[in-house]
Amino acid sequence: MVFLVALFASFTYWSLSSTDKTFDTCEIIGLSDVNEIDFKKYDSVIVAASTLYEANSIKNVMQGEQYRKAWSTPVKVPILYLNDLNGNVNILEEGGGQQTHSLKLKKDDGTLMTLRSVSKDPSPLVPKIAHTLGIENIVVDGISAQHPYAALVVSELSKKVKILNTIPKLVFLPKQGKLSDYNVKYGNRLFLLEYETEGNADWLGLKNVDSLIDTDDLQKLKIKNTSKVGINVNILVRARLFDLLIGDWDRHAKQWGWAIENIGDSINAVPLPCDRDNAFFNLEGVLPTLISNNTFLPEVQSFESEIEFLPGLISPFDVYFMRDIPRSVFEQEAKQLQLLLTDKAIESSFDVWTDEIFELDGKELIAKIKNRRDDLKEYALQFHQELTNSEELTETLKGSEDIEMTKGQMSCFNCVNK
Repeated sequence: MVFLVALFASFTYWSLSSTDKTFDTCEIIGLSDVNEIDFKKYDSVIVAASTLYEANSIKNVMQGEQYRKAWSTPVKVPILYLNDLNGNVNILEEGGGQQTHSLKLKKDDGTLMTLRSVSKDPSPLVPKIAHTLGIENIVVDGISAQHPYAALVVSELSKKVKILNTIPKLVFLPKQGKLSDYNVKYGNRLFLLEYETEGNADWLGLKNVDSLIDTDDLQKLKIKNTSKVGINVNILVRARLFDLLIGDWDRHAKQWGWAIENIGDSINAVPLPCDRDNAFFNLEGVLPTLISNNTFLPEVQSFESEIEFLPGLISPFDVYFMRDIPRSVFEQEAKQLQLLLTDKAIESSFDVWTDEIFELDGKELIAKIKNRRDDLKEYALQFHQELTNSEELTETLKGSEDIEMTKGQMSCFNCVNK
């Protein structure tokens, strides 16, 4: 027994110490000195999203194969100069969460866009003790469970099921004058260029919709105009069931925007999901399996043909907005998703991937989506039952901490009069 424990510890340390890097950017193929290249002479480059996650056989066993090959496989990507975008784009500020580097852009007409880094930087999440013990790679390597190009497919699938999306495009951003002081951090990197979930809504092309707002602003609007403001519950339920289909387990309140539709004296908010980093999340290996379990991290689930633990996927966002939605809506939207997501619709959504990336992961992901689609009615009814059994919220949603709310206003969207 002692021998087995020692052997496990040795393999673990060997796996975790394979690299001391905590962050790396994309690798450009075929160009020797990137800083000497005039990218204006090219319309595209061949890049690998990151080679940081390459692994030997021990690491593959201990920390999983994940999407390592997708990260290190070169793909052809168009080059973007900000001055070439329509609408006179200006950089507003840096943004992003704890892992993503991002730049918020604004056009003259008020349209907001974001450049979100494909490569992630989890170093802020690495505890000091991990650095001391030399095992920070256990956090850093977790990014390999995310598919670098998942968002592109999710966007296509979203269109098929009539759910709004931020229309991400994969681009390579060379160093350029427009970046100014941001060149060091953002120049010569791979990004997803997409629309923001706030600002001008013209790009959506929706009748009677003139603006986009974040969840906290929707709450403020509801408190101010109690009886006038509602949400499109059918599309919200459809969007959350769609999340189950693609295995996107990270859907907190800050990952939603709302298209504000004015119909007479009423205001109807249509959900706009964003940030698809964790769609198709693939968690493998001895260590990740031990760390992520239903007791400690019930929401962190690998994308398999079946949902392992649906209660872990119920978020405070769901309880706040969806707890009182009738069962019939869940049944109706599950059926609608099954009708819209035909085999052909699913398969064609992967056409946005290069052949090299599709050969790695496409067929397996398609099979899993189809399987989840076929079981969606069962998942929808279970989702509704879990919400019905849930308790009302006693804390604010993520991102709404600064809003002054009564106990009722805090508990659910339609509880503002309590």
